[in-house]
Amino acid sequence: MAKPAAFFDTNVLVYLFSGDEAKAATARELVRKGGSISVQALNEFVATGRRKLHMSWTDAATAVAGFAALCQVHPVTLETNREALELARRHGWHIYDALVVAAARQAGADVLYTEDLQSGQKIGRLQIRNPFLG
Repeated sequence: MAKPAAFFDTNVLVYLFSGDEAKAATARELVRKGGSISVQALNEFVATGRRKLHMSWTDAATAVAGFAALCQVHPVTLETNREALELARRHGWHIYDALVVAAARQAGADVLYTEDLQSGQKIGRLQIRNPFLG
């Protein structure tokens, strides 16, 4: 049986650089196994890295290049936006969370790793999992 195709939300990427060693170790293990991310996650990482992690532009760009080398990167398209608008309306989600789900679905992912949505929830075949739960 093929392993599930993983998709990572921004928080998984951010924890790689956090001071929280337990969450960083979990994030490292997930990303090491491979998966996909969206351009949105890369942009959000830069914003969070600069604001909360006090990364330089150079360090943020280096991290983004590393993520792009380790993960398949998926664009956010008009179709992604259309699906996200419907998901946000139907589930009451913030548009940015809905965009991550839409991108994961369009990438053909089986699992979306995020701490921003209800762990265990299924959207079609996509399973949402919070890898940082005890």
